[in-house]
Amino acid sequence: MSLFQSYVICTSPRSGSTLLCRLLRESGVVGRPGSHFHEPSIEKWLGYYGFRKSQFCTRKQALTAVFQSAFEHGKGESNTFGLRLQRHSFSYFTEQLGILHPSLPDDKSRIEAVFGNTLFVHLTREDKLDQAISYVKAKQTGLWHMAPDGTEIERLSEPNEPIYDSVAISAQLDLFEKMEAEWKEWFNRECIDSLTITYDELSAAPYEILARVLKALGSEYEPSGEITPPTAKLADVINQEWAEKFRSEARR
Repeated sequence: MSLFQSYVICTSPRSGSTLLCRLLRESGVVGRPGSHFHEPSIEKWLGYYGFRKSQFCTRKQALTAVFQSAFEHGKGESNTFGLRLQRHSFSYFTEQLGILHPSLPDDKSRIEAVFGNTLFVHLTREDKLDQAISYVKAKQTGLWHMAPDGTEIERLSEPNEPIYDSVAISAQLDLFEKMEAEWKEWFNRECIDSLTITYDELSAAPYEILARVLKALGSEYEPSGEITPPTAKLADVINQEWAEKFRSEARR
C-alpha cells in the first residue's frame, strides 16, 4: 500500500525533471506527473482543463475546479497524484492555495488539504553553471528535449546556432542559485524532510533513481530496466567549451 497519496517534484528548469516525470509516468503505478500549474495565471489553469472563468461565481469556485481536475489528471489510472512544481510559479501557486484554505497555518498543510499526504522530492542540479549554460543554449537553439534516437521531443522555436553569451549565462546562473536557496529555505520553514535527487544521479542511473522514488512512495513496483530512458542529454562539446570559457573569464 502506498505511503503517500501524492508527490511534488520541487525543481527548476534543466534539472532533469522531464526525464524523471517520464520515467515515473511510464512505470504506470504512480500517476502522470506534470506541470499542472506551470504558468502563474488562473485563466491559463482553467484553460488546461476546458473551463472558462465565466463559468464560476467566485475565484474560490474556479480554483476548486482546477485543483480537482489537476488531481484526477495527475493520478491517471493509479491512486497516486504527481506534480512537477517549478520555482518561478511557486509563489502564485501557494497564493491560490491560501485562497482555498485560508484557515490553515502553512503551505504544506494547504498542499496536503488538496492532494493528501504528500512526498516532496527535491530535484536539483549541483553544478549551477552547467545548468545555466544548458538553459541559455536551449533558449537560443529552440531545442529543449530530445529522445535517445535523436527525435526532437520539445522545440519552442526555429533552429538557431548557439552563440556564447557570458551576460546571459551569468544572469541565469544567479537566478538558479537564487531558486535553489529559496527551495531550501522553504523546506526548512515548512519542516519538510524532502527526498533529494541530483541531476548527476538521475543521468547516471535513471532506473536506480526511479526505484528510489517508488520505494519512498511505498510502491511495491520494482523497475527492472525494461523502461527505455525517454530523453537524451543535450550537453555536448559546446557546453563544455562555454563552461571553460566562462570560468576562465571569471578568474581574470
